[in-house]
Amino acid sequence: MAHSAVSQVSVAVPIGSDVSLRRSVFTRRNGISFSDKSWASTLSLDLKSRNAQKSNQYIVCLSVQQASKSKVTVSPVELETAKEPPLNLFKPKEPYTATIVSVERLVGPKAPGETCHIVIDHGGNVPYWEGQSYGVIPPGENPKKPGNPHNVRLYSIASSRYGDSFDGKTASFCVRRAVYYDPETGKEDPSKMGVCSNFLCNCKPGDKVLITGPSGKIMLLPEENPNANHIMIATGTGVAPFRGYLRRMFMEDVTFKFGGLAWLFLGVANSDSLLYDDEFTKYLQDYPDHFRYDRALSREQKNKSGGKMYVQDKIEEYSDEIFKLLDEGAHIYFCGLKGMMPGIQETLKRVAEQRGESWEEKLSQLKKNKQWHVEVY
Repeated sequence: MAHSAVSQVSVAVPIGSDVSLRRSVFTRRNGISFSDKSWASTLSLDLKSRNAQKSNQYIVCLSVQQASKSKVTVSPVELETAKEPPLNLFKPKEPYTATIVSVERLVGPKAPGETCHIVIDHGGNVPYWEGQSYGVIPPGENPKKPGNPHNVRLYSIASSRYGDSFDGKTASFCVRRAVYYDPETGKEDPSKMGVCSNFLCNCKPGDKVLITGPSGKIMLLPEENPNANHIMIATGTGVAPFRGYLRRMFMEDVTFKFGGLAWLFLGVANSDSLLYDDEFTKYLQDYPDHFRYDRALSREQKNKSGGKMYVQDKIEEYSDEIFKLLDEGAHIYFCGLKGMMPGIQETLKRVAEQRGESWEEKLSQLKKNKQWHVEVY
């Protein structure tokens, strides 16, 4: 299969380097090259600080799996034939023990916080569909319920049903390490750090993780009409389910032959915070008639009023096209922190009123038509 050839290179990049350097490294081994148009990247970036104060450098490790524009062969084919999505195969009282395959830092040195791409091996025993979530039970005791395990934390799956290895045996998470800084001292308070996110980001290959699920139906990718249009709006790690959609649409040789438009809006702090940017940029190059990709970088870009650029500003910028697509039956998805929705709803309402429409009536119709999909946390 095309993904069997793997190439890896490590290079030293100065801390102050522009994020574009992460995409400017070329290597060739077994016929693979970053500059070739024959591959669709499954890039994972592992940026590790090594004696940063002494050497003022970051080590960038790039793993590239060849995946030609003619699509990657996947297996098992049985994952294409199920009529209904798998649901709650494993529950909190009897979770499945999966194994960590890899944990890689996704963001550059100037990104606020740390976000990791985590691949787990479920052996094909916990199948899922794009848009679903797994539950994770971190080790240890629930401090609010002594003697009991921690509560389940839900994570959107960031891979297609075939996983990053295309064999149906792995799943991926996109996890931001949750830390807390005391507002008075400005120092990190370890006692208030996110238990599950830190557990996952600290994992090593071979470590075990308890998972439940899969769960969720609201974010499933509708495949009845392969020519339907899909508008995806994400903030930060909310891009996870959309990565799964896009791999299925553009990377994998599956029964779903996508012929519509997939339009991704991704909001993050800055260029170093972009997630899976190489992968999305490659789709843009290879499928310009079927994929659009707009980034909102709040700390680097300004909106039309001179303020910070957020995803709702991008939505307003392209509102005529978005409303036209919705009127024609497009699906619209939102995933990320729940704080994203009020600003987006206000923008959509304002735009609708400017168009002489009632947003409440339009939203009601979108929900009735099952075009409106929201998963926030």
